[in-house]
Amino acid sequence: MKSHDFKNMNVTVMGLGLNGGGVASVRYLAEQGARVTATDLRSAEILKPSLDSLKDLDVHYVLETHRMEDFENADMVIKNPAVPPSSPYLKAAQRVETDLSLFLTLCSNPIIAVTGSKGKSTVVSALHHILKAKYPGCSLGGNITVSPLSFLKDLKKEDPVILELSSWQLGDLMGRDLLHPQISVLTNIMNDHQNKYDSFEDYVDDKRVIYQGQTETQDAIFLDDERGRSFAKECRARSWFYSSSEKEGSHLYLKQKEGIFKRNEKEESLLPETLNTPGFFFRQNCLIAAGAARLFGLDPAAIRASLKDFPGVPHRLELVATRGGVEYYNDTTATIPEAMAAGIQSFSSPLHLICGGSDKELNFQGVASQLCSVDQIYLLEGTASEKIIKLLTESEKSFHGPFSTLEAAFDLARRQARPGDVVLLSPGATSFGMFINEFHRGNLFRDLAKTLPF
Repeated sequence: MKSHDFKNMNVTVMGLGLNGGGVASVRYLAEQGARVTATDLRSAEILKPSLDSLKDLDVHYVLETHRMEDFENADMVIKNPAVPPSSPYLKAAQRVETDLSLFLTLCSNPIIAVTGSKGKSTVVSALHHILKAKYPGCSLGGNITVSPLSFLKDLKKEDPVILELSSWQLGDLMGRDLLHPQISVLTNIMNDHQNKYDSFEDYVDDKRVIYQGQTETQDAIFLDDERGRSFAKECRARSWFYSSSEKEGSHLYLKQKEGIFKRNEKEESLLPETLNTPGFFFRQNCLIAAGAARLFGLDPAAIRASLKDFPGVPHRLELVATRGGVEYYNDTTATIPEAMAAGIQSFSSPLHLICGGSDKELNFQGVASQLCSVDQIYLLEGTASEKIIKLLTESEKSFHGPFSTLEAAFDLARRQARPGDVVLLSPGATSFGMFINEFHRGNLFRDLAKTLPF
């Protein structure tokens, strides 16, 4: 770990939040001797879990407002990734950082960085599970709700670090020359966050940051499509391509039940025959993780053995309960139509789908066939649901709702489900309005399912 003196520095953390990033920044900097002000537009009541976790520290809080003087007088401001650079408070600051930029400045450990519109959380979680067998000190952080600052001081020199990075986190690093991963992974590019970007290409430009600091001695994994090939032409690192099936030029692909890594015309099998979460896309994401682990030097047999007992990822096609012969799956992080469609395609049993919510200015027309294949649909209220209703009505497909609460939608779904059926929460939309965030939505679904009688 590189050293840096934060003692007596005036630092404002903008956005304490509930997902760990703000809390980790406050704790790290306060323990380094900085004078920390934490500011958030939410109330103390909402932020209680975060505030309680910092009770042992001397921190000044400014809640339910932002004050310009807290930014003008700070030596450094730590921003939440969701805060746009155009914020007048940030423009007033002398120096703006994020928990990630601080971590990258201070950390010299080998880094594997993963981004993409969908699949990145499964990839990083599977990769972490694999690497922990050889490197017990391997750490995982970033967009997966664990700030890397929370484990910085505990890293040993040889411990690899896996970072899941959102487009916003990458955008904050643009032009900083801080990110130089030994291995980068860009799972895919889909329309997402178009309510936050001026254009789709702006979103793609932020994703490009993941490989822009790499050199010829490092490795990058891309989807083998036109966009992935164009990324590889810009990237100085060695490029490896994954695809859903064997094709010319691909290095990672599924071949019947095998997951293949092909290098120098030699095929290696990296996946066990069975995995603990259903679906083609889960299997493909595990193969991407296995490919990254192989590039990092792990043995194929060790990779297969680790993935055999990989339990999957909370909130991502997570089996939360089986009651009365009905399986309940929580896929709350499916916040775009394509992710919802992937969830639907993961099951062959009769399906009861709870979906809908708030819109991110995305188009549901491309998933019409998958939606219409569902046995029963239960819609939550929201602007995205209005689009889904229009699509279903045009297709003469029946649905239930929209419901003003998840409890009401869940209650009807569980009453209509029969032994052998699946009840799936896979919204295809955001949680704004009805829930604090998508994890709140998923936790509520999990609680509802687990309280059902056996």
